[in-house]
Amino acid sequence: MARLAGTAGLVVAVAVGTTTAATALGPTAEQKVDGVIAVTGNNCSWTDGAASTDPPNTLTVDRSTINTPGGNLSCDGSITASLNNDPVFTFDDAAGTALTDAIDITGRRGFVSCRYRATNIRWDRDGTTRKYTNRAFTAGKTSGSFLCPASVTTGAGEASVAFR
Repeated sequence: MARLAGTAGLVVAVAVGTTTAATALGPTAEQKVDGVIAVTGNNCSWTDGAASTDPPNTLTVDRSTINTPGGNLSCDGSITASLNNDPVFTFDDAAGTALTDAIDITGRRGFVSCRYRATNIRWDRDGTTRKYTNRAFTAGKTSGSFLCPASVTTGAGEASVAFR
């Protein structure tokens, strides 16, 4: 059961991965978001996810550019994941924060599928970059196997998003 709880933690965190590069504040041109996350020994990552505009404008991340086949979200180990919604980010540059309306994600390991949703996720900007690190949040199970935990928590700093 502990192994499945680790899978669920990965499922929630993968949608909001850590990036290896971030852009300085100010105008950006690419309207892209990259990510990677490491949880319980598994890494999931993507590059070139599309954002509807650049921060600090309110923007939407297009899940079809993250999920395969249109995107390149992939995980090592035996986990697969897919984003079920197009998260909306709002920014407060003066405070150095961002807010996501919801993250809805499904993860699979073998025959076990777990779907989770977290709402009102808060993020703190990393200095003068466009990288935002999460505050702790809990996602509730919306569907899936009886083997999936009812909820999973992602600790502060365990996920981040960066826009370029």
